[in-house]
Amino acid sequence: MSDFIDRNFKREVAFLKALVRVPSDNPPGDCARHGEAAAEYYAQLGFTVERHTVPDALVKQHGMVSVTNLVIRERFGSGKGPVIALNAHGDVVPPGQGWHYDPYGAEEQGGAIYGRGAAVSKSDFATYGFALLALKDNPTGLDGTVELHLTYDEEAGGYVGPKWLIDRKITAPDYAICAGFSYAVITAHCGVVHIEVTVHGKQAHAAMPDTGADALEAATKVLAALYGERRKLKKIKSKLKGIGSPQLTVGLISGGINTNVVPDKIVMRLDRRIIPEENGRKAERDLMALIKRAGKGKGIRIDTRRVMLAEPLKPITGIDSLIEPLTRHGRRTFQTRIDVKGVPLYTDARHYSAAGIPTVLYGAGPRTILDANAHGADEHIKLTDLKAATKVIEATLRDLLASK
Repeated sequence: MSDFIDRNFKREVAFLKALVRVPSDNPPGDCARHGEAAAEYYAQLGFTVERHTVPDALVKQHGMVSVTNLVIRERFGSGKGPVIALNAHGDVVPPGQGWHYDPYGAEEQGGAIYGRGAAVSKSDFATYGFALLALKDNPTGLDGTVELHLTYDEEAGGYVGPKWLIDRKITAPDYAICAGFSYAVITAHCGVVHIEVTVHGKQAHAAMPDTGADALEAATKVLAALYGERRKLKKIKSKLKGIGSPQLTVGLISGGINTNVVPDKIVMRLDRRIIPEENGRKAERDLMALIKRAGKGKGIRIDTRRVMLAEPLKPITGIDSLIEPLTRHGRRTFQTRIDVKGVPLYTDARHYSAAGIPTVLYGAGPRTILDANAHGADEHIKLTDLKAATKVIEATLRDLLASK
């Protein structure tokens, strides 16, 4: 391994700061501007950047405004060795409240960069990009191809990001390493189904409620059934380290007309986390059936609609080829044990695995996801963690591309 990363770390930090300063909130998901800015920054580093603009109709179908995915390909030696994809996403959740720093200021304080996306996952735009630059700086003994996939819809499910690139045969890698959030190598994660529930009743004057059908009363029965189901789910435990139990949360609820009117419609949205041992479609069917049974009543109609279904990421054959070098180089670089485990959140890494591509998550991050305030106020990445992860990725790629 060369000293390229040490010599060029100030450039890497400046690169990441520039990316954080360009907003790419999703929602609303108007991310083409960030894609164009990132393409220019990568070009300034000497890369040839492919811009893959997703058709507007498909983007809008997935609740976004604009998406331009970027692909960078670097071939080494004969190019007959493995094709390794490194995927990071540039879309981020909106900043929310409680920040002590400008969410788009990329301020450096106490050895860390603060800003939305600094950890998840603009950091890995830098990690992966500068690891690849290090390979180009010293390509001796390498054979194969490294591709950077910089995508923009992870917060909306990955359907017009990695899945779109794979389905259109823009890429067909042998292995994939996707953005990570901690020292650990992640081999599995939960899936999720988001369901919208609409309870229809009949409005009536509050002085004569029996002449109507109270949608809120029916909705309370649905809520009671859902919270009962949540208690049952807590008794189920995944066998995979780090996953835990299936989870169920009602995150949104709205409805009613006025204080003196029997409510004729209540709308709820819920989030059901799916552990790798479960089948997402079955979990969805069972939950929809429970909701409809619970809300039955005179004059009441219940509609359920899938907003999104993401199947879990499950370990598949071939991931050991990624786990071994990542953990070995991680132990040496961080001087600590590197866990191999799952996480309860979901990511777009699942699209690579679903296509039969051995996939893990690894990239810049602290010891735990919570330490980085990912998706929270004051999100940040420590500079020491950024540099160390870049070195681990470089060393792992050298092992995977070593000429036989």
